[in-house]
Amino acid sequence: MHYNNHLMQTAPETIKSYISIDVETSGPNPGQYSMLSIGACTLTEPRQTFYIELKPDKAGFRQDALAISGLSMETLANDGTPPKESMQKLADWLKEVIPEEERPLFVAFNAPFDWMFINDYFMRYLGFNPFGHAALDIKSYFMGQEKVKWSQTSMRYISDHLDGNGPLSHNALQDAIDQAKLFEKMLANASNDKDLE
Repeated sequence: MHYNNHLMQTAPETIKSYISIDVETSGPNPGQYSMLSIGACTLTEPRQTFYIELKPDKAGFRQDALAISGLSMETLANDGTPPKESMQKLADWLKEVIPEEERPLFVAFNAPFDWMFINDYFMRYLGFNPFGHAALDIKSYFMGQEKVKWSQTSMRYISDHLDGNGPLSHNALQDAIDQAKLFEKMLANASNDKDLE
């Protein structure tokens, strides 16, 4: 299947189409900084996962960003996977784990940040984004579901509320898995609320 056609497919109708994504970067925007690692997983069990570390495509970095992830620009320059190859591997993985008739739905904690890097890299290196132009933000979903203030959508607050694993580790794959677990609980709560109507 060509992704040009794939983008025309319907929006996801089953949980099998949800993909939890997390990225670690060398700074706050893809115009000046590099994406250094990508973690992804399905919401379904057995959980299928994807992880890759990328060769930086820009020299710029912020020390605080590197301190959060623990990744090294020098190590990745030598050992990281080239960005185009990395994005092709992610695109191929998505085709393997998502039902053919559906488009993957990007799910992340603070999705605008992760999506802007993923979209930028897909468009620059492959010329398409398998996710299209949509992303589901876990923070916003929680805010609407629980009717709380934006200030009550931190990872610590949500994790405590849902008996989760606490703060994220900043390993992209582990964070994607932890986010998926939290979002599954939110979906279960939504289903239970509907059953009560």
